[in-house]
Amino acid sequence: MITEANWISAQEDIGDICTVFSKNIKITKQIKTAQISISATGVYEAEINGARVGDFILAPGLTSYKSRLQYQIYDVKNMLKNDNALSICLGKGWYRGRISENDKMINKTDGAVIAELVIEYDDGTIESVMTDSSWIVGTSRILFSDIYDGEIYDALAETKELGNAVINSSISKQTLIPQEGETVKEHERIKPIKMLTTPKGERVIDFGQNITGYVSFNISAKAGDKIILSHGEVLDSDGDFYNANYRSAKAKLEYICCDGCQTYKPHFTFYGFRYIRLDECPDDVDLDNFTAVAVYSDMKRTGYIETGSAKVNRLYENTLWSQRDNFVDIPTDCPQRDERMGWLGDAQVFAKTASYNYYTKKFFAKWLCDLRAEQREDGSIPDTVPNFWLLSRSSTSWGDAITIIPWQMYLTYGDKKDLEDNFDAMKRWVDYMTNDSLDKYLWTCPDDSDKKWRKHYGDWLALDAPAGSYRGAASDNFIASAFYAYSTEILIKAGNVIGEDMAEYEELHKNIVYEFKKTFTEYKTQTECVLALYFNLTDNKSETARQLNDMIVSNGNKLQTGFVGTPYLLYALSENGYAATAYSLLLQEEYPSWLYEVNHGATTIWEHWDGIRDDGTFWSTDMNSYNHYAYGSVVDWLYSTAAGINPVEENAGYKEAVIAPVPDRRLGSIRASVSTAYGEIKSAWQYEGDKVRYEITTPVNTVIIINGEKHKVERGRYFFE
Repeated sequence: MITEANWISAQEDIGDICTVFSKNIKITKQIKTAQISISATGVYEAEINGARVGDFILAPGLTSYKSRLQYQIYDVKNMLKNDNALSICLGKGWYRGRISENDKMINKTDGAVIAELVIEYDDGTIESVMTDSSWIVGTSRILFSDIYDGEIYDALAETKELGNAVINSSISKQTLIPQEGETVKEHERIKPIKMLTTPKGERVIDFGQNITGYVSFNISAKAGDKIILSHGEVLDSDGDFYNANYRSAKAKLEYICCDGCQTYKPHFTFYGFRYIRLDECPDDVDLDNFTAVAVYSDMKRTGYIETGSAKVNRLYENTLWSQRDNFVDIPTDCPQRDERMGWLGDAQVFAKTASYNYYTKKFFAKWLCDLRAEQREDGSIPDTVPNFWLLSRSSTSWGDAITIIPWQMYLTYGDKKDLEDNFDAMKRWVDYMTNDSLDKYLWTCPDDSDKKWRKHYGDWLALDAPAGSYRGAASDNFIASAFYAYSTEILIKAGNVIGEDMAEYEELHKNIVYEFKKTFTEYKTQTECVLALYFNLTDNKSETARQLNDMIVSNGNKLQTGFVGTPYLLYALSENGYAATAYSLLLQEEYPSWLYEVNHGATTIWEHWDGIRDDGTFWSTDMNSYNHYAYGSVVDWLYSTAAGINPVEENAGYKEAVIAPVPDRRLGSIRASVSTAYGEIKSAWQYEGDKVRYEITTPVNTVIIINGEKHKVERGRYFFE
């Protein structure tokens, strides 16, 4: 067991240089099996005889380190020889890098590794090699590495032995857990599409796609030559390199060359970028010298969509890329600036889309463990997990991730364990809202309208926000009370699935809905209409839907919603008789719209509807990511409504399905598929003149609804007109 090994550190702090811990191992017998377990307070790469152990990038991954620290187990039988050099190189990573500097309890932890190599020989004997004071500490050629700021590598640096390691008993072994999440790996390798010289005279390489990862290069250089790269997502209106939106994140790569041909890629950092600027580089390099490597959690692709609109197809691809780029072990808000945090609001609005696109059960299960670890005694939940910023607030829609995501995982995969594991935390969150409110059966709080940061984020980044504000015009108390009702409803459903007595919460939900309807009799914004409709909080759905439709039509068929309203907007329309308006929003090309971004060259989803204005200027430098998946949540509407593919709640996980496509001539066609535990569900429709032809393939018993007519079918392939 790895817990029988020792945490070891260097005798003295050696600053920013990445440390190497090494051990020579001699083997004289035939090996039957050999496994090594490793973890670190930082991120590590292990080698045996110069060959890398495993392919996990940024191991041991990102967790709530105070409670949970993963270790990995690798099969290394075929890597061992008679004489073996085992080494573990340690970088600061999330644990001790600038990203966690606010959390002194974590960030100031000593750099340390723990490992155990267990060898079973053919003769039945077992040998265990564990980290202890016999290991040697040395320097590496990685002079600096940080998640935000990048990496410096000196190929000419002399590595030095610094003496024996010391056993570090100040670091707990109680937090060690086996690997739970998907491992982070290298995926697509993307060649540049062009090198350009900007109006400022700078050399810039365009990879044509905004990604998360790093650049690998292969060059011939002289000893002492430098390659210094800056990373950026967009060019400015003049065509110059731009990354002011990274804020304080330096996002640089510096490599000091040795003589001759050499290949390099970063070890302990990642960047969000489409462009690199060659701040310093030999004159004779060309595009063939560089490759962009996409890095993200190793999830299986499960969903596919192709429509009759090239621009909608690009929107779909942009959403896929933003999911990949922000699923680097946790669901982050963005991969490029000095943030990259696991914001709960972003994650919960995107969870449904994410679980159509990819198999996310394992990914979210691991992160939900961290969320539960961060939940406070009173049931409140910080807005980011891990809570590196030590946020003390707990906002509606953000904290509701603890109810919404487990329920979505259950609907998608049908595993009651997702509910059982999270049920207590779900209940404590609902109880927190009950106890935190000024008014019984609502979630209300004092009016802090004079403060920049109030209790809740409101309809974040909505376009009906007052000038200079990030917050939409929808009432905080309206949003909070609506989500209070919604989370309570989800809790009841979850409890019923796993056999809990939910009578108390059923009564609570009835009272919340009654009080909500009595208190909030007018809807002043698109988002308020959307939530009242989608959460079933209005007694007059037809009138509320008409009001929402009128708001959109009078605004030129344009939305005004932010992070809270947008995920449910098209549903609120299409489920209440206004599918044509939903399609008008989907296909809108003027600002604000999804296709506005596409028309402005987006290859990922933007944080702001106007991240780049028509005149080429930017929304701001303060908070303007071009790789933020939240508004990509529209894609689950394409799967579930346009293509009509849905699980049945009573037989979750697609044991049964409902396929109810909603076509629109303007889209022309759609072809969608979703892989499930029971096989692949396919739904397609296409306009042919005045007719719509449907093709449905299902591996399970399914209700197919075409033009309001229900067809109960068994597994098979079906055609309709």
